[in-house]
Amino acid sequence: MELGSVFGPVYDAERYGARLVASPRHADALVVTGPVTRNMAEPLTRAYEAVPDPTLVVALGDCARNCGVFADAYGVVGAVGDVVPVDVEVAGCPPRPEAIVEALRTLTGR
Repeated sequence: MELGSVFGPVYDAERYGARLVASPRHADALVVTGPVTRNMAEPLTRAYEAVPDPTLVVALGDCARNCGVFADAYGVVGAVGDVVPVDVEVAGCPPRPEAIVEALRTLTGR
């Protein structure tokens, strides 16, 4: 919900050079929300490998940063940083749209 609002008319992240794309092959960064589950560890690794170098990763929210309330859950492998290298972390549960825009601006340099 918050990520959707970041690309809406109020926050308009596209003005800072951030765009949503359908394929990791067309992306410069991955934005990952939530903890990494057993079923998603391999797809996350594959998506990370599909992004052209340099690959940037944003761990969006407390669950992505440190598993949040899902820490030590049976189906959870760990936080995003346990599976792929993370460049930017955005705190919050849920993270505020302003914090997401700030992180994207850090990545784009705008």
